[in-house]
Amino acid sequence: MSLINTEVLPFKATAYKAGEFIEVTNADLKGKWSVVFFYPADFTFVCPTELGDLADNYAEFQKLGVEIYGVSTDTHFTHKAWHDTSDTIKKIQYPLVGDPTGVITRNFGVMIEEAGLADRGTFVIDPEGKIQLVEINAGGIGRDAGELLRKVKAAQYVAAHPGEVCPAKWKEGEQTLKPSLDLVGKI
Repeated sequence: MSLINTEVLPFKATAYKAGEFIEVTNADLKGKWSVVFFYPADFTFVCPTELGDLADNYAEFQKLGVEIYGVSTDTHFTHKAWHDTSDTIKKIQYPLVGDPTGVITRNFGVMIEEAGLADRGTFVIDPEGKIQLVEINAGGIGRDAGELLRKVKAAQYVAAHPGEVCPAKWKEGEQTLKPSLDLVGKI
């Protein structure tokens, strides 16, 4: 079953952010755009490159009113330890959510049950708390924050302009499409 246009299921977790532990719930994903970014584990190899890339682009996401939530099945204590020992992870200003019970990871359908780890899942959630983008990568394939930023801009554009859609490779300011009978066979 597709998660597109479904509401995020209830959850409550502890996250590490900016030197403190904070509570994060599904209610925090409402009222603004959010990216929930699942990764397999702290102290690994591809994961810090992805999280660092998001950290490097975090200001751009914030300009769009988007909060990022990094989630793994590690604890919030492990997130703090990783933050304190890795120069890459020290750059992170968004919450790193601990999901040791796997509730959030299962809610989003990205739990690798036999390993107790999350797949590389990316979810863009609109201000109503509904999922607008789902991407799941195999463990060895890292994601690109620049491409995610482009997709968030497209999702925001489509939400703000009913009746318009963004074609492949669309970038902010470029022409969109208005689906109609007149376009059939002309693209």
